[in-house]
Amino acid sequence: MKYSAFELDVVDGVGHVTLNQPERGNPFDLAFSLELNQIATELDEDSSVRSVLIDARGRYFSVGADLKTMATGREDLPKFIKNATTGLHMALSRFTRMPAPVVASVHALAVGGSVALCAAADFCLAARSAKFYAAYTGIGLVPDGGGSTFLPRRVGTRRATEFLMRNRTWTADQAAEYGLINEVFDDDNLEAESWALARELAAGPTVAFGEIKNLLLSTYEQPVEAQMEQEARAMVRTTRSDDGWNAVNAVLAKQRPTFTGR
Repeated sequence: MKYSAFELDVVDGVGHVTLNQPERGNPFDLAFSLELNQIATELDEDSSVRSVLIDARGRYFSVGADLKTMATGREDLPKFIKNATTGLHMALSRFTRMPAPVVASVHALAVGGSVALCAAADFCLAARSAKFYAAYTGIGLVPDGGGSTFLPRRVGTRRATEFLMRNRTWTADQAAEYGLINEVFDDDNLEAESWALARELAAGPTVAFGEIKNLLLSTYEQPVEAQMEQEARAMVRTTRSDDGWNAVNAVLAKQRPTFTGR
């Protein structure tokens, strides 16, 4: 399928999603949100996809909300927001729930909703020159794209409150220190390091990765006993997978496990 806001390819088990409107700053408009949902669904249903790498082209990773579109009509703005967030939120839900781990690779400034996207990703790597700008309260708005869910999970409620309410900008080094991103690389090395991580994950036990993702999503909602029961059930499901059974036996035979994603 041809997309207007993205490029999509699957290489070596990696679903490669590139934000591809560099002349506009890769804004989160209605077309972006609807297409991202289509992409998330396509990747979630493709059994060959065992990790996802999200990056961007241009001067910005993303400028966030498309303010020009939002300012065209006050009366229609609520409907625009509801329509745009429907696609965006479903896309992020699918990325969050799919077994394949998601890696965000941020080469430049990320604004607003794109910071929420980074927080929602399972891994986030950044170039040393990248920055992360809250933006929401600067235009009198609030987080979307799961920002109020995932940002506190990554950096804690106190830090998230300060970032959002005081409209902060974090450098890549600050974002790594606070827990928003995993690691910072020199600008010239980011692409290679991001692909290395995506390929590493694509070669791993995809079923187990999916179970871990779901367990981490429920950990703040469940009593400890309920969470441990979910762990037991997830363990059972992984032992029923080919990867789980074969890997246990490979290790017992002092061999290196090979994972197929099944």
